[in-house]
Amino acid sequence: MKHKKVWPWIFPAIIVIAGFSVAGFLNKQEAIKEEVSAQFGSVYIPDSLLFADVEVPLRFFDTRESLEREILVNSHFHSQTIRFIKLAPRYFSIIEPILKEMGIPDDFKYLAVAESNLDPKAVSPAKAVGMWQFLEGTAKEYGLEVTKEVDERYHVEKSTRAACRYLLKAYETFNDWALVAAAYNGGVNFIKQQMEKQKENNYFNLLLGEETERYLFRIMALKLVLENPEIYGFMVKGNEKYPIIRTVEVEVDSTVSNFADFAKTHETNYKILKYLNPWLREGYLTNTSGKKYMIKVPVEKGRELSN
Repeated sequence: MKHKKVWPWIFPAIIVIAGFSVAGFLNKQEAIKEEVSAQFGSVYIPDSLLFADVEVPLRFFDTRESLEREILVNSHFHSQTIRFIKLAPRYFSIIEPILKEMGIPDDFKYLAVAESNLDPKAVSPAKAVGMWQFLEGTAKEYGLEVTKEVDERYHVEKSTRAACRYLLKAYETFNDWALVAAAYNGGVNFIKQQMEKQKENNYFNLLLGEETERYLFRIMALKLVLENPEIYGFMVKGNEKYPIIRTVEVEVDSTVSNFADFAKTHETNYKILKYLNPWLREGYLTNTSGKKYMIKVPVEKGRELSN
């Protein structure tokens, strides 16, 4: 049997092609490494940082590492953080004026993000409720109505005002906003006890247990990421953020037998009525005392996205 003649240029050609293939593979691997490095490298930490006019001592290794930990968590939890960026205009437009009116530093709007993920209907395992996560007893202490039919912990404006009252009272005790933020998580008495035990009055020098110790750093990390999303790799355009819902308020001072009918009367539906007023807990309102409630309904075409 005769063998076919193998042309002498075949072998060098195979070697050259293989060389190109290997080089291309290696270049692709390097590109992937660079891309992954860009996505999962160290995060940006500013040279200086204030929380509610309190200087954060980033020159201390433990302070810097604690902040970096929370930035890493929030900048790499992409789906959740993107949702925060999209929701922020809707709820910050409500929270910011109330904080300003009541003399609370604007940075405390990020406490609401840390508490509830900006969800007015949030309920914790401990049964803390709403955007500011009030327990029932504390809610009533700070002026919120909590009944079977009405639970104002779900009311964004009213619960924000109640949270402000709590924060102002804590500030009377500590005269320091960082300690006030810690007290919102750990409780005023706990923070006072730890200050006395450790002979310290500076939040950044206190050992407070993991949850409370991480709490303020999470708030500051959320502030950094939401104020500078592009620096942390989040490219959300203005028109991609969720719109502020245009509403009017309807005063109610008597019984509402059926909120589905009420909604139809105001040219909306039960679903949207409950979305705008999650504090209405039943499909009716037994209001024999004649108390005045302000119920939100959308303006004409308020449910529609503007072009």
